[in-house]
Formats: sequence, structure tokens, C-alpha cells
Amino acid sequence: MFRKATHYFLASGSSDGFTELNAFDQSLLEAGIGDTNLVRMSSILPPSCARISPFKLPYGDLVPVAYACETSSKPGEWISAAVAAAVPMDANLPGLIMEVSGSGRQTEMEEQVREMAVQGMSYRNREIKEIHIAGAEWIVKEHGSAFAGVVLWNSEG
Repeated sequence: MFRKATHYFLASGSSDGFTELNAFDQSLLEAGIGDTNLVRMSSILPPSCARISPFKLPYGDLVPVAYACETSSKPGEWISAAVAAAVPMDANLPGLIMEVSGSGRQTEMEEQVREMAVQGMSYRNREIKEIHIAGAEWIVKEHGSAFAGVVLWNSEG
């Protein structure tokens, strides 16, 4: 059913909605992936997986995504989500994706997720070539959501 991903891109969005689920749905639309079926996955970036620019995914496709999401119904609360994709120096080794979300500002989450990626690669004794980060934040009006994800894609179909 799924093949090893050959490419990935970062996506993020935030919104308010009628309910927390509506806010989550709207944040996915803002991120450009709202008309797909997300398959939440764990956090390994396949070897030699290349970063690409986001593109319009086929409607209804099953799309593997490692993501962080925070929802809240507390008006005035800042919520945020961030992801980091750590790419190893050795392209034959897998990289690592880390996710974090919670109350607070996007910059805080991005700093935390970067350090999580550094620590995770250190545990694996892998030198880091680069780390790519995406985040989103929202100040809740009624029901809010902040979403950030790493979308994996197989260009071979």
C-alpha cells in the first residue's frame, strides 16, 4: 500500500473554528493538506529523502504525515505546533522528524523541537547536515488549532 518516501515537504497552518475539530480541519486547509486522508506516522525520515516545495496533493489520497497539533477552547490562549526534520550528513542513513505542540508561542516550540531533533540524532550517533523547521501559532478566539507537519511523498506513484 505505502512505498518508502522519496520526498518530503513541510506544512503548517492555524485557525479558529465552530468546534475544535472544525478548527483542526481549517488548519489543515490552511496548511494545504486539508482535502487528503492523513496517515499519522512515527518520526523517521527515510534515507536520501529529498526536500521539495509543497504542492497540491491529489484529493482523497492517503498521505503519510508526522505532525504536531494543538487545539484549545480557551479564548485568549496562544497555542502553537512545530516540527523539525533533521537530515543526516550520510545520505545512506535515515533522518529524524520531531514534533511538539502546546500552549505558548511558535518561537518557543521551534526552539524546543530543534533541540529535540539535535538530541535524537545524537542518540543515534548521526552527524546533522541540516534541520528544517515549520511551525504555526494561533491566539484562540473560540476554538483554535495550530498544526505543523512533515508530509512524506513517493514520486514514483
